[in-house]
Amino acid sequence: MSGKVVILGAAESGVGAAILAQRKGFDVFVSDKGAIRESYRKELEQRGIPYEEKQHTEGRILGADEVIKSPGIPDAAPIIAALTHKGVPVISEIEFAARYTSAKLIGITGTNGKTTTTMLTYHILKKAGLNVGLGGNVGKSFAQLVAEENHDHYVLELSSFQLDGMFRTRINVAVLTNITPDHLDRYANGMQGYVNSKFRITQNQRPEDSFIYCTDDDETVRGMKGRAFNGTLYPFSIKKKLPTGAFIEENQLHININQNTFAMFLEELALQGKHNLYNSMAAGIAAKLVEIRNPVIRESLSDFQNVEHRLEFVARVHGIDFINDSKATNVNSTWYALESMQRPVVWVVGGVDKGNDYSMLMDLVTEKVKAIVCLGTDNKKIKKAFSGVVEQIVETASAKEAVMRSYSLAKKGDIVLLSPCCASFDLFENYEDRGTQFKAAVRAL
Repeated sequence: MSGKVVILGAAESGVGAAILAQRKGFDVFVSDKGAIRESYRKELEQRGIPYEEKQHTEGRILGADEVIKSPGIPDAAPIIAALTHKGVPVISEIEFAARYTSAKLIGITGTNGKTTTTMLTYHILKKAGLNVGLGGNVGKSFAQLVAEENHDHYVLELSSFQLDGMFRTRINVAVLTNITPDHLDRYANGMQGYVNSKFRITQNQRPEDSFIYCTDDDETVRGMKGRAFNGTLYPFSIKKKLPTGAFIEENQLHININQNTFAMFLEELALQGKHNLYNSMAAGIAAKLVEIRNPVIRESLSDFQNVEHRLEFVARVHGIDFINDSKATNVNSTWYALESMQRPVVWVVGGVDKGNDYSMLMDLVTEKVKAIVCLGTDNKKIKKAFSGVVEQIVETASAKEAVMRSYSLAKKGDIVLLSPCCASFDLFENYEDRGTQFKAAVRAL
């Protein structure tokens, strides 16, 4: 195989794509408009992969036969527009990697719950002894896994941006957890464009494939109308009993796949809370579809440890609980977090607003939040939304300062919840960096 492949973006997905492209005999060039992190730079240098940083050399990029772009680069970026105009195909790293594996692909998307559902599904398959890889938006780059490890199954977390760059990839077991407004700044036709992206996960399915979805989610149900699905549909619900899929009855989670049934008591589930019930159902159906035995599913659903930065308990300091939910980068994620809080909350919120509508949080904030600590460079929208609803709203510019102020505003029995509703790029590298700095500041109290 030969040909010129240019990779835009040199983080996890870009470097993984470069490694696979080099292994497959392509002439590879990596270009990043920003600075490349040292670990990724070293990786490229050790492998002799040419790269540039802090610039895009247009002539070299436009000379590619195909371009693999990082999900973080919007389609509206000038370099992408130039490539499109020239007719150079632009794909995602997932699309590229899928060409080189015949493994069974389990793909999980959705606005909320996709990371937890992905990790939980991977946990079940791993515990069952399957040769399984974890990749996509979590874990390693899918392309690097395909290049260096040979798995029979891959569990992939897929963001809407990754799905936008997927055209021929066939996801054997597709999961859509839910759809709520997010990333609308990236979609010219707003919500409909975002919904269309999510449903791309089913686009190349065949009759032997499966689509798992939440029938309680209005946007999902609305989005399914008028669409054709080739795979078998498996709904899940906590509101009604279903003939096939997953449902709740008599305090038990039931799964029924072609008369092959599974049941366990809700109190046995490792993940508690309504939103986590949905995640357990989706992962449970996926596990049944790849023929995992019931005892393994039961054990896995009861001993799973949740994802870092997602409602993660950090510490109790003088009777005040600190919870790190830095992964909540949209309003709906924060709604779930606040909804699950049973004691007064000092809420740490803020960052890069992605077109948030805070009105849906108003009832929960009124009921549960005693003070707001803003953690961002521009907090006007948050202050405007909640002034008059929450008595104390303070502004901070670092994780350390946010923790100190929260600690002074909270009293014994309260919860300090970092659930930012926003992206992190104004003050932090990413949501992990934000969560890590928050945890370090709590432990330093």
